[in-house]
Amino acid sequence: MQFQAGYEFIYSCPQPTPMILLVNIHYSRASDIVVPDHLTSDPSMPITAYRDSFGNWCNRIVAPEGRLRLSADGVIRDSGQPDEVVPSAVQHAVEDLPEETLMFLLGSRYCETDLLSPTAWQLFGAVQPGYARVQAICDYVHNHIVFNYQNARATRTAAEAFNERTGVCRDYAHLAVAFCRCMNIPTRYCTGYLSDAGTPPPYAVGDFAAWFEAYIGGRWHTFDPRNNVPRIGRILMARGRDASDVAMVTSFGPNTLESFRVWTDEISD
Repeated sequence: MQFQAGYEFIYSCPQPTPMILLVNIHYSRASDIVVPDHLTSDPSMPITAYRDSFGNWCNRIVAPEGRLRLSADGVIRDSGQPDEVVPSAVQHAVEDLPEETLMFLLGSRYCETDLLSPTAWQLFGAVQPGYARVQAICDYVHNHIVFNYQNARATRTAAEAFNERTGVCRDYAHLAVAFCRCMNIPTRYCTGYLSDAGTPPPYAVGDFAAWFEAYIGGRWHTFDPRNNVPRIGRILMARGRDASDVAMVTSFGPNTLESFRVWTDEISD
């Protein structure tokens, strides 16, 4: 199957404003791309690119004074299979973990392992280590937080989400990531597109999604505490320690986001 995936941001800037954008489909899906999701701007401007320390593709621009439209519209092939479930995946002792996973055991801007560690061990210490423990964390977070766009807040941390019990997909992901790290499971935060394929209508307005990957059983496995069921059409854009590493747009000056659209639509092969 194939998906048409894209976005449109419209900004208003009172002065020239540098921006960094992480808005491209991840290189790990490069072989699946049918129509590249090139970033375009109106008005046209120079766009330069680089890879960050996590391997994400980043775009740099200087937004001009006035109104700016940023958009992309790509097509990507997908297996049509839901997220893989591997109950046999084991948890590794910390001393046996690959070095490249160790940074994902540490606390970060939105995932305060120091604050949440006693709670995590109380809740999940008796659960079988490995896949079952990660899934128990997802089950808990899914039931603990009430999804509400009206309660979204860009500064909400995992500990605050735990205490407030409300939020959006990034809050579910942050709390689950923090709990997993507290339990010595390397865990990285992910953003991207998520289709409605295989789910019943009515469908919500399109948006980017957040989930996480846990290192168990010798590789990274996808988990989604917000939806908490395997989904079809998950298209990765970026990975990092938490949302601060993978913000879609980071701006260095005043601006107003006037409108925002995201689509992930199934199309005929």
